[in-house]
Amino acid sequence: MQKLLDIMAKLRDPHQGCPWDREQNFQSIAPHTLEEAYEVVDAIERNDLSDLRHELGDLLLQVVFHAQMADEQGAFDFGQVVEGICSKMIRRHPHVFGKQKFATSAEQRADWERHKAAERAQKGATGGVLDGVSRSQPGLSRAIKLGKRAATVGFDWPDADRVIEKVREELEELDQARLSGDQNKIEEELGDLLFSMASLARHLGIDPDSVLRRAAMKFELRFNRVENSVQAASRSWQDWRLEELEELWQQAKTDLASSDL
Repeated sequence: MQKLLDIMAKLRDPHQGCPWDREQNFQSIAPHTLEEAYEVVDAIERNDLSDLRHELGDLLLQVVFHAQMADEQGAFDFGQVVEGICSKMIRRHPHVFGKQKFATSAEQRADWERHKAAERAQKGATGGVLDGVSRSQPGLSRAIKLGKRAATVGFDWPDADRVIEKVREELEELDQARLSGDQNKIEEELGDLLFSMASLARHLGIDPDSVLRRAAMKFELRFNRVENSVQAASRSWQDWRLEELEELWQQAKTDLASSDL
């Protein structure tokens, strides 16, 4: 770990460091941090542990980069980052590092939320239930977290059946907005529908971002099969009727299903 810290300090050296690394700041590095986090998730979903090892290293470098810049400003250093997370984990797990006991995982989760609420209050938050849910999170992830936070005080649908009813209601409202031609209303209702879908995913115990990525990958694989068929026929896309393309799509689904893809 010290070797990595020394490398980053050298890269940021104002006299002998790398020009690109020296020019960076928190704002310019933030997009790279997000990108590396997504690449970690991608390696996990592909079950590529070799690639995961490399991607975790890239993500760790991002943490070190931010810590180095903070150290240069006298704000904090990497050691304080590590100490902070160690203290938080011990504090939030009194049943592991202390004598507190929980009868169920639900009791442990409730205690976890109490600790988080206390920490938010210490940071100067108002103590609101939704305080601290980052607005920079991807939309579906933020919707899930907002729903979870509201559910801690009982503000939630009782079961997935009720959420499905809400999804149908929102879909009907979206259709009505579409027919009205009011673009602002259409966008509002589509947002409501997506939020309801996120709530449904939460009640089903599913990560919507993960299943959406898998669906996109499935679409990509099938579309590539269709494209290969179009090219093999030496016909341009414009020469194909929609019904013919649908046949190619159904064939791609069959072929990929039979090959376990």
